[in-house]
Amino acid sequence: MHPEATYDIMSLLVPYTGHTMKNAGGKDKMSNEMQPVPSHFIKNIINEDLKNGKNDSRVHTRFPPEPNGYLHIGHAKSICLNFGLASEYNGLCNLRFDDTNPIKEDVEYVESIQEDVRWLGFDWEDRLFYASDYFQQMYDYAEGLIEAGKAYVCDLSAEEIRRTRGTLTEPGTGSPFRNRSAEENLDLFRRMKAGEFEEGSRVLRAKIDMASPNMNMRDPVLYRISFAAHHRTGTQWCIYPMYDYAHPLSDAYESITHSICTLEFEDHRPLYDWTLNALDYKPHPQQIEFARLNLTRTVMSKRLLRALVETGAVDGWDDPRMPTISGLRRRGYTPEAIRDFCDRIGVAKSNSVVDIALLEYCIREDLKLKVPRVMGVLNPLKVIITNYPEAGVEELRAENNPENPEMGHRPLQFSREIYIEREDFMEDPPKKFFRLAPGREVRLKYAYIIKCEAVIRDEATGEIVELHCTYDPNTRSGEDKSGKKVKGTLHWVSAEHGIPAEVRLYDHLYLDESETEGAEPVLNPDSRIKLAAMVEPCLQKTVTGEHFQFLRHGYFSADPDSREGHIVFNRIVSLRDTWAKIQKAES
Repeated sequence: MHPEATYDIMSLLVPYTGHTMKNAGGKDKMSNEMQPVPSHFIKNIINEDLKNGKNDSRVHTRFPPEPNGYLHIGHAKSICLNFGLASEYNGLCNLRFDDTNPIKEDVEYVESIQEDVRWLGFDWEDRLFYASDYFQQMYDYAEGLIEAGKAYVCDLSAEEIRRTRGTLTEPGTGSPFRNRSAEENLDLFRRMKAGEFEEGSRVLRAKIDMASPNMNMRDPVLYRISFAAHHRTGTQWCIYPMYDYAHPLSDAYESITHSICTLEFEDHRPLYDWTLNALDYKPHPQQIEFARLNLTRTVMSKRLLRALVETGAVDGWDDPRMPTISGLRRRGYTPEAIRDFCDRIGVAKSNSVVDIALLEYCIREDLKLKVPRVMGVLNPLKVIITNYPEAGVEELRAENNPENPEMGHRPLQFSREIYIEREDFMEDPPKKFFRLAPGREVRLKYAYIIKCEAVIRDEATGEIVELHCTYDPNTRSGEDKSGKKVKGTLHWVSAEHGIPAEVRLYDHLYLDESETEGAEPVLNPDSRIKLAAMVEPCLQKTVTGEHFQFLRHGYFSADPDSREGHIVFNRIVSLRDTWAKIQKAES
């Protein structure tokens, strides 16, 4: 990661205004009286281009992922930027796969990328393309470069090319094959295409400047030999273009006006322009670079993410601990929250690090008025209300969302035996602990005030297994005329009516604060904790992907692992816990 700057999360928590996204046909993708997103330097460039009538006043962008893995949250920023700009300027945005490296690519990745882009709320309509669509055109263009004396076949090995390339302070050394005739180069290149040479034995290089201060301009490789079968073209080709060659040509073939890349491609822009200028190819897109997304406590290296999957450290690309879009979706993040996050972080020219707390804030903001608030006990401790009728059951009235009264109410069963959180009881409580303790009274949410009378322990282990309490029948919520005042309110679940559920709590995958140069991040052994919980009976028919707020615990989503009789909830993000904050401050 690039530690040049870290955003202060508080400075970013301004009221979200958002924007209305439209597809190329002008149809709203979401609209709720939102205002346009503030301007940034890329918009300023586009505005100037439109003012001057450049590109026939068109705006045409593209999102060009490599199908060699699943997309992550960093790609979401690029997706929102490219599709969002096209929408805002009534332009077009293509989805194009940069499938120039068949060794690492797979149809699985192609399909997952399309699913992710659609899920985020964007539509490429009929503009789905692949770099492989243009393999023949790129090959013909390469022959044109050879004929113009601007490309040559080189027999040096990859290691020899690296060694003769020079350093940042010393120029490179020209290849001994640099001055082959155009006729010889054409013959060798055509024989490369015909499969006559072994992998690694020859490459096609651009003939530019071995003394250029920009290392990318020191006769870069344009084509290499690879006998790997391609997921679309099969074994039709055994030479494949390099990204820096295929990218500008693909942009030009699709009449892209603004080719928006992340900042690491800034030094590649001269090669982008050279590739198109060498044969005076028109139209000529403009490459513009912006800062990639870096998140605290989050690794977004493709190499490391792939290693996590391949070594079994996670359960796949959609593991809820992964920063992939599919992982975030499975965990319970919404497309609205991710789009909000991408709008808030903005578009900058210099690298910085964004606090992951901002992403968590965005999902809380998105869900707080949308989802029902229910009670779930994650670490149950049984409470018997000794003066309540043994067979008694009461139906209470619970608000679905106090901040959104339109969501109404639900019935809630109350009985003699209930479960509370084990952490909500202390035998010898410290100051400022306002929950249950021997002789102390607390209110049960939507129910009654109870008082702890006795603590029951396991005879063998000494562990607390049960609390005996009494209730005051004159303190029913909404009807309380007792005049009693208590400081603590606890959530609970009826032992008779509650249903068991598996709850998965997630933490960061790595113990390190950020990615460290030259060192492998250390995996967090507690990145996922599974608990046997008890939840309200209203969650019995929960479907995959459904969202809830569990009082005091946070926001949860039903996982695809759920099945009849076994519901699994993923915690998306926690709520702020007052007692936990007090404990942290005191420690």
